[in-house]
Amino acid sequence: MSFSLAGRTALVTGNSTGLGKAIGLALGLAGAKVPVNFANNRQRAEQTLAEYRAAGIETALVQADVTSESGVANLVRETESALGPIDILVLNATCEQPLKPFEQYDWAFYQLMLDFFLKSPFLLTQQVLPNWKKQKWGRIINITSEVFQLSVAPFSAYVAAKGAQVGWSRSMSRELAPHGITVNMVAPGWIPVERHEKDPQEVKDAYLATIPMKRWGDPNDVAQAVLYLASDEAAFVTGQTLCVNGGNSPW
Repeated sequence: MSFSLAGRTALVTGNSTGLGKAIGLALGLAGAKVPVNFANNRQRAEQTLAEYRAAGIETALVQADVTSESGVANLVRETESALGPIDILVLNATCEQPLKPFEQYDWAFYQLMLDFFLKSPFLLTQQVLPNWKKQKWGRIINITSEVFQLSVAPFSAYVAAKGAQVGWSRSMSRELAPHGITVNMVAPGWIPVERHEKDPQEVKDAYLATIPMKRWGDPNDVAQAVLYLASDEAAFVTGQTLCVNGGNSPW
Protein backbone atom coordinates (compact mmCIF):
# COMPACT_ATOMS: atom_id res chain seq x y z
CA MET A 1 0.00 0.00 0.00
CA SER A 2 1.09 3.60 -0.50
CA PHE A 3 2.60 5.41 2.49
CA SER A 4 3.02 2.23 4.49
CA LEU A 5 4.38 2.68 8.01
CA ALA A 6 4.45 -1.02 8.84
CA GLY A 7 7.08 -1.76 11.47
CA ARG A 8 7.32 1.86 12.62
CA THR A 9 6.36 3.41 15.94
CA ALA A 10 4.91 6.92 15.78
CA LEU A 11 4.61 9.18 18.82
CA VAL A 12 2.02 11.92 18.33
CA THR A 13 2.02 14.22 21.35
CA GLY A 14 -1.35 15.29 22.70
CA ASN A 15 -3.32 12.87 20.53
CA SER A 16 -6.27 12.02 22.75
CA THR A 17 -8.38 14.63 20.95
CA GLY A 18 -8.53 17.06 18.04
CA LEU A 19 -6.01 17.06 15.22
CA GLY A 20 -3.65 14.79 17.14
CA LYS A 21 -6.29 12.09 17.43
CA ALA A 22 -6.89 12.15 13.67
CA ILE A 23 -3.16 12.12 12.93
CA GLY A 24 -2.57 9.13 15.19
CA LEU A 25 -5.45 7.27 13.56
CA ALA A 26 -4.11 7.89 10.05
CA LEU A 27 -0.59 6.77 10.99
CA GLY A 28 -1.96 3.71 12.75
CA LEU A 29 -4.14 2.72 9.80
CA ALA A 30 -0.98 2.92 7.67
CA GLY A 31 0.60 0.28 9.91
CA ALA A 32 2.39 2.25 12.62
CA LYS A 33 2.16 1.50 16.32
CA VAL A 34 0.76 4.64 17.98
CA PRO A 35 0.43 5.34 21.71
CA VAL A 36 -2.25 7.66 23.06
CA ASN A 37 -0.49 10.50 24.87
CA PHE A 38 -2.47 12.70 27.25
CA ALA A 39 -1.75 15.14 30.07
CA ASN A 40 -4.84 15.23 32.30
CA ASN A 41 -8.10 13.88 30.84
CA ARG A 42 -7.80 10.11 31.30
CA GLN A 43 -11.41 9.36 30.41
CA ARG A 44 -11.08 11.05 27.03
CA ALA A 45 -7.76 9.31 26.40
CA GLU A 46 -9.26 5.91 27.19
CA GLN A 47 -12.03 6.58 24.67
CA THR A 48 -9.42 7.33 22.01
CA LEU A 49 -7.46 4.24 23.02
CA ALA A 50 -10.59 2.14 22.47
CA GLU A 51 -11.16 3.74 19.05
CA TYR A 52 -7.58 3.03 17.99
CA ARG A 53 -7.84 -0.58 19.13
CA ALA A 54 -11.17 -1.00 17.33
CA ALA A 55 -9.41 0.17 14.17
CA GLY A 56 -6.76 -2.53 14.61
CA ILE A 57 -3.99 -0.20 15.77
CA GLU A 58 -1.37 -1.46 18.20
CA THR A 59 -1.41 1.16 20.94
CA ALA A 60 -0.88 1.96 24.62
CA LEU A 61 -1.95 4.71 27.01
CA VAL A 62 0.85 7.03 28.16
CA GLN A 63 0.27 10.02 30.42
CA ALA A 64 2.97 12.70 30.31
CA ASP A 65 3.63 16.42 30.49
CA VAL A 66 5.54 17.00 27.25
CA THR A 67 6.97 20.30 28.53
CA SER A 68 8.76 18.60 31.44
CA GLU A 69 12.17 16.95 31.13
CA SER A 70 11.15 14.10 33.42
CA GLY A 71 7.76 13.83 31.70
CA VAL A 72 9.36 13.48 28.28
CA ALA A 73 11.84 10.90 29.55
CA ASN A 74 8.95 8.86 31.00
CA LEU A 75 6.90 9.26 27.82
CA VAL A 76 9.68 7.88 25.64
CA ARG A 77 10.55 5.10 28.08
CA GLU A 78 6.94 3.91 28.46
CA THR A 79 6.24 4.15 24.73
CA GLU A 80 9.32 2.16 23.81
CA SER A 81 8.62 -0.42 26.51
CA ALA A 82 5.11 -1.00 25.19
CA LEU A 83 5.57 -0.52 21.43
CA GLY A 84 9.27 -0.51 20.57
CA PRO A 85 11.72 2.22 19.56
CA ILE A 86 10.17 5.45 18.32
CA ASP A 87 10.76 6.19 14.62
CA ILE A 88 8.40 9.13 14.03
CA LEU A 89 7.79 12.21 16.18
CA VAL A 90 4.71 14.33 15.49
CA LEU A 91 4.90 17.38 17.75
CA ASN A 92 1.27 18.35 18.15
CA ALA A 93 0.55 19.01 21.86
CA THR A 94 -0.66 22.47 22.78
CA CYS A 95 -2.56 24.39 25.44
CA GLU A 96 -5.18 27.14 25.33
CA GLN A 97 -4.51 29.83 22.71
CA PRO A 98 -6.29 33.06 23.66
CA LEU A 99 -6.28 36.04 21.33
CA LYS A 100 -5.44 39.02 23.56
CA PRO A 101 -3.90 42.47 23.11
CA PHE A 102 -0.22 42.58 23.99
CA GLU A 103 -0.85 44.48 27.24
CA GLN A 104 -2.95 41.59 28.57
CA TYR A 105 -0.19 38.98 28.28
CA ASP A 106 2.48 38.34 30.86
CA TRP A 107 5.83 36.64 30.35
CA ALA A 108 4.60 33.47 32.05
CA PHE A 109 2.18 32.89 29.19
CA TYR A 110 4.84 33.61 26.57
CA GLN A 111 7.04 31.08 28.34
CA LEU A 112 4.23 28.52 28.31
CA MET A 113 3.93 28.88 24.54
CA LEU A 114 7.69 28.43 24.12
CA ASP A 115 7.59 25.38 26.38
CA PHE A 116 5.05 23.66 24.14
CA PHE A 117 6.47 24.65 20.77
CA LEU A 118 10.23 24.82 21.34
CA LYS A 119 11.16 23.12 24.62
CA SER A 120 9.02 20.02 23.98
CA PRO A 121 10.45 19.37 20.48
CA PHE A 122 13.95 19.93 21.90
CA LEU A 123 13.47 17.45 24.76
CA LEU A 124 11.84 14.76 22.62
CA THR A 125 14.44 15.00 19.88
CA GLN A 126 17.21 14.67 22.46
CA GLN A 127 15.67 11.39 23.59
CA VAL A 128 15.30 9.71 20.18
CA LEU A 129 18.20 11.14 18.19
CA PRO A 130 20.98 8.72 19.24
CA ASN A 131 19.02 5.72 17.95
CA TRP A 132 17.92 7.54 14.79
CA LYS A 133 21.50 8.38 13.90
CA LYS A 134 22.42 4.71 14.29
CA GLN A 135 19.56 3.49 12.10
CA LYS A 136 19.92 6.35 9.57
CA TRP A 137 16.17 6.99 9.61
CA GLY A 138 13.80 9.25 11.50
CA ARG A 139 10.95 11.67 11.01
CA ILE A 140 10.18 14.88 12.90
CA ILE A 141 6.93 16.56 11.90
CA ASN A 142 6.07 19.77 13.69
CA ILE A 143 2.44 20.88 13.65
CA THR A 144 2.89 24.61 13.21
CA SER A 145 0.16 27.00 12.03
CA GLU A 146 -0.81 29.40 9.29
CA VAL A 147 -0.79 32.16 11.93
CA PHE A 148 2.96 32.61 11.45
CA GLN A 149 2.67 33.15 7.69
CA LEU A 150 -0.41 35.36 8.09
CA SER A 151 0.95 37.46 11.01
CA VAL A 152 -2.32 37.02 12.89
CA ALA A 153 -3.13 39.56 15.61
CA PRO A 154 -3.79 40.05 18.50
CA PHE A 155 -2.02 36.74 19.00
CA SER A 156 1.60 37.67 19.68
CA ALA A 157 2.52 34.92 22.17
CA TYR A 158 1.28 32.05 20.01
CA VAL A 159 2.59 33.50 16.75
CA ALA A 160 6.02 34.18 18.24
CA ALA A 161 6.32 30.64 19.60
CA LYS A 162 5.20 29.16 16.29
CA GLY A 163 7.85 31.27 14.57
CA ALA A 164 10.46 29.82 16.91
CA GLN A 165 9.21 26.34 16.07
CA VAL A 166 9.56 27.06 12.35
CA GLY A 167 13.10 28.40 12.75
CA TRP A 168 14.14 25.40 14.85
CA SER A 169 12.69 23.00 12.29
CA ARG A 170 14.49 24.64 9.38
CA SER A 171 17.85 24.60 11.12
CA MET A 172 17.43 21.02 12.33
CA SER A 173 16.44 19.84 8.86
CA ARG A 174 19.85 20.82 7.52
CA GLU A 175 21.72 19.45 10.53
CA LEU A 176 20.03 16.05 10.43
CA ALA A 177 19.74 15.54 6.67
CA PRO A 178 23.12 13.74 6.38
CA HIS A 179 21.77 11.12 8.82
CA GLY A 180 18.69 10.23 6.78
CA ILE A 181 16.44 12.13 9.20
CA THR A 182 13.85 14.56 7.86
CA VAL A 183 12.32 17.52 9.68
CA ASN A 184 9.18 19.05 8.21
CA MET A 185 6.19 21.13 9.21
CA VAL A 186 2.46 20.92 8.60
CA ALA A 187 0.74 24.29 9.01
CA PRO A 188 -3.02 23.90 9.36
CA GLY A 189 -5.49 26.70 9.05
CA TRP A 190 -8.34 27.00 11.51
CA ILE A 191 -9.86 23.53 11.45
CA PRO A 192 -12.76 23.22 13.92
CA VAL A 193 -12.22 20.50 16.50
CA GLU A 194 -13.54 20.01 20.03
CA ARG A 195 -11.78 23.09 21.41
CA HIS A 196 -13.75 25.32 18.99
CA GLU A 197 -17.24 24.13 19.90
CA LYS A 198 -18.10 27.33 21.79
CA ASP A 199 -16.49 29.80 19.37
CA PRO A 200 -18.93 32.51 18.19
CA GLN A 201 -20.63 31.68 14.90
CA GLU A 202 -19.92 35.12 13.47
CA VAL A 203 -16.20 34.58 14.03
CA LYS A 204 -16.36 31.23 12.26
CA ASP A 205 -18.30 32.74 9.37
CA ALA A 206 -15.77 35.55 8.96
CA TYR A 207 -12.87 33.10 8.79
CA LEU A 208 -14.65 30.77 6.37
CA ALA A 209 -15.16 33.70 4.01
CA THR A 210 -11.35 34.06 3.69
CA ILE A 211 -10.74 30.47 2.53
CA PRO A 212 -10.36 30.27 -1.26
CA MET A 213 -11.74 26.72 -1.33
CA LYS A 214 -14.88 27.97 0.47
CA ARG A 215 -15.08 25.03 2.86
CA TRP A 216 -13.82 24.12 6.28
CA GLY A 217 -10.83 21.85 6.57
CA ASP A 218 -11.23 18.47 8.22
CA PRO A 219 -8.80 16.91 10.73
CA ASN A 220 -8.14 14.13 8.23
CA ASP A 221 -6.85 16.72 5.74
CA VAL A 222 -4.05 17.45 8.21
CA ALA A 223 -3.59 13.78 9.08
CA GLN A 224 -3.00 12.76 5.46
CA ALA A 225 -0.37 15.49 5.03
CA VAL A 226 1.44 14.18 8.11
CA LEU A 227 1.18 10.61 6.81
CA TYR A 228 2.93 11.57 3.57
CA LEU A 229 5.78 13.34 5.39
CA ALA A 230 6.19 10.35 7.73
CA SER A 231 6.49 7.89 4.85
CA ASP A 232 9.40 6.62 2.80
CA GLU A 233 7.88 8.40 -0.18
CA ALA A 234 8.90 11.71 1.45
CA ALA A 235 12.51 10.64 2.06
CA PHE A 236 13.91 13.52 -0.05
CA VAL A 237 11.63 16.18 1.46
CA THR A 238 12.97 18.10 4.45
CA GLY A 239 12.86 21.61 5.86
CA GLN A 240 9.48 22.23 4.24
CA THR A 241 6.16 23.64 5.40
CA LEU A 242 3.03 22.04 3.96
CA CYS A 243 0.13 24.46 4.46
CA VAL A 244 -3.22 22.72 4.90
CA ASN A 245 -5.61 25.66 4.78
CA GLY A 246 -7.53 25.61 1.50
CA GLY A 247 -5.24 28.17 -0.13
CA ASN A 248 -5.43 30.76 2.67
CA SER A 249 -1.75 31.69 2.44
CA PRO A 250 -0.02 34.98 1.62
CA TRP A 251 1.94 33.50 -1.31
